[in-house]
Amino acid sequence: MTQKTAVTGAFGYTGRYIARRLLADGQDVITLTGRPQQPLPEFAGRVRAFPFHFERPEQLRASLAGIDTLYNTYWVRFDHGDQTFERAVANTRILIDAAREAGVRRIVHVSITNPSIDSPLPYFRGKALLEQAVTASGLDYTILRPTVIFGPEDILINNIAWLLRRFPVFAVPGSGEYRLQPIFVEDLAELALRAGKQAHNAVIDAVGPDIFSFDELLDLLARILGSRAVRIHLPAGLALQLSRVIGALLGDVLLTRDEIDGLSADLLVSSSAPTGWTRLEDWLQRNRASVGEKYASELRRHFR
Repeated sequence: MTQKTAVTGAFGYTGRYIARRLLADGQDVITLTGRPQQPLPEFAGRVRAFPFHFERPEQLRASLAGIDTLYNTYWVRFDHGDQTFERAVANTRILIDAAREAGVRRIVHVSITNPSIDSPLPYFRGKALLEQAVTASGLDYTILRPTVIFGPEDILINNIAWLLRRFPVFAVPGSGEYRLQPIFVEDLAELALRAGKQAHNAVIDAVGPDIFSFDELLDLLARILGSRAVRIHLPAGLALQLSRVIGALLGDVLLTRDEIDGLSADLLVSSSAPTGWTRLEDWLQRNRASVGEKYASELRRHFR
């Protein structure tokens, strides 16, 4: 029997790969999205789109009627206009309540490594609040905790590569010794598919096989791309100001203070065994011609 599933943001980045993997598994997929009129051609009408309707929970419940498993990727990277962390938390709580009331059996919820209610960083604190909401919902659940997600539509690693390709100098905030443990987006999608088929509750760090210091990541990218950019280490505040100048020229937000603080606190690594298997170096070698060729704008992708 075909299972009916819902993915938030299937026309975006992570949600697209999860929806693609579910379709390949023979599942019936709908999406809840802020852009229902902008479907992806690759889905060729196979993914029906419904607006989020956070302001009308009864319509959200109707969209989720008959859904067995909800895969939730909805979140914001930073506050922008009325799209804030506080609103994202409130909206996700509405979504979880609607799923329960609609009879959804299971939720696979994408969180972040090392969330904490006590975190001074709203990204990590908000994710911790939502993990509490998921575990208290009464739904069967798996919470996936990824770090940096890399892949063809990635923003962070792509834009680091873009800077290394085009600028003679690359400014590193602080020491560059802070670490990250990136996971391939297709590995994350496979973990999500497996999580949807589980019969027990779980919280899983979704992390790749390699841990890099930020300087080591830059070494890897520079070597593969043939970049000769000179690396300089600047105080975090000065590096942030420089990123804002470049961001203003690009009409985008290149980096935030919270992101620097999260990296510096080693929040993007896990003490658990790797659950992803694709090595970043191998993927970069296969995609060296395209990584960083074009700048990926966060504001254009999500807000314009």
